[in-house]
Amino acid sequence: MIELASTVPEVNVQPAEYTRLLGYPRGWTLEGRAAELADWARSWYAKNGRPWVYARQAESLEMADGFIEIDGVAFGSKRLQSVMERAEAHSVILVAVGAGPEAEEEAHRRWLEEKPDEYFFLEMFSSAVVEHLTTMTGANLCDWAERHDMAVLPHYSPGYPEWDISEQPRLLDLMKRTRKQALPSAIDVLESGMLRPKKTLLAVFGLTRHTDRLTRLTELIPCENCSFLPCQYRRTPYRRAPKLNGSERARIAVLDHEARYAVNTKALKRWAEERLSLRACEDGSIDALFRYDGTTCTNMGRPLTFHYTVKLGSRDEGYPIQAQSCAPATGDTGHMHMCQFLDDREALMSTIEREKPLAGQRLNAILSWQRPTCAAACYCEPASREHKWGLVLETIHYALVQRELQDTGTT
Repeated sequence: MIELASTVPEVNVQPAEYTRLLGYPRGWTLEGRAAELADWARSWYAKNGRPWVYARQAESLEMADGFIEIDGVAFGSKRLQSVMERAEAHSVILVAVGAGPEAEEEAHRRWLEEKPDEYFFLEMFSSAVVEHLTTMTGANLCDWAERHDMAVLPHYSPGYPEWDISEQPRLLDLMKRTRKQALPSAIDVLESGMLRPKKTLLAVFGLTRHTDRLTRLTELIPCENCSFLPCQYRRTPYRRAPKLNGSERARIAVLDHEARYAVNTKALKRWAEERLSLRACEDGSIDALFRYDGTTCTNMGRPLTFHYTVKLGSRDEGYPIQAQSCAPATGDTGHMHMCQFLDDREALMSTIEREKPLAGQRLNAILSWQRPTCAAACYCEPASREHKWGLVLETIHYALVQRELQDTGTT
């Protein structure tokens, strides 16, 4: 019985989703004042926003006489009941997400200051945060369900078609019946059914063990409403994504094509061309070799070269990092002049050999890995070694994204 709560969820609102909420047409690029306001809203929220998520699996689910009962509480949504029955759902997961009250309060303050542009862009970014949190929670639930031979259905909320918003208070009361975790933030509901803070969403995700039904009944697949494009469990394209034709649908992205790298993309492009080699294996896995050239920080800056090897699982698996190693290139002698090597050769080299950051995770994890943004060129300190692994994995990610873009003809 899954239950999770977090006050520090990752917030990486995709520019395309934010632009859509701002009212611009698909593919529009913000410029000038609009771009400045969008960047301001994103930056303000990154510093001041307090997003949160909560999810728990219900104890019971019953459907009869035009009602669906969740833990003994009846709801009259015909649409929700129809979806649950057609998918033969056996349980539901109750989810609450919120952008926090801070952005709402700041937007109101900007309105009182007669700054409607700042008000609007911050309001819309908060809405984008709620959409993003719902999407990411759904993606996490998909991951959990897949490992338990289940599938997650599209989420549904009071106020959606055929679910009267007047049932929102009942759902909130049910949501507050937490187990070990508490709701991360206070929520109230007005008589109208509107939640306070208003940038909050309550939702119900169905669970089914009949995963084959989601393949046959496409309207039961949550993927069409899910903007998490890199998901390895995606069964059909996101309906707001660029249209694909024929065999291109089989090449739906499993890497974030709008990644925000810690490294300058010009450097990644140069390293991908000059330092990285990728080899596709018959089983779909990828062998990557990256050459790092640096210098020692002492002994007059002796040049050194290390080779990084990374084994990635197949694209269908989401490119999981299956194996990785770092060692001096054959014939390199510069590493022997590093101060830590001179102090304790075996300790340093065995440490370098053992370090395998993000092992077992999908390659997309590099985009959220917190690590030093700059460090010394040698390998003596952990920060220096983490920094270099970040360079290597981001270069591989960049190179594979460019390959996917080329394959789909979107470069």
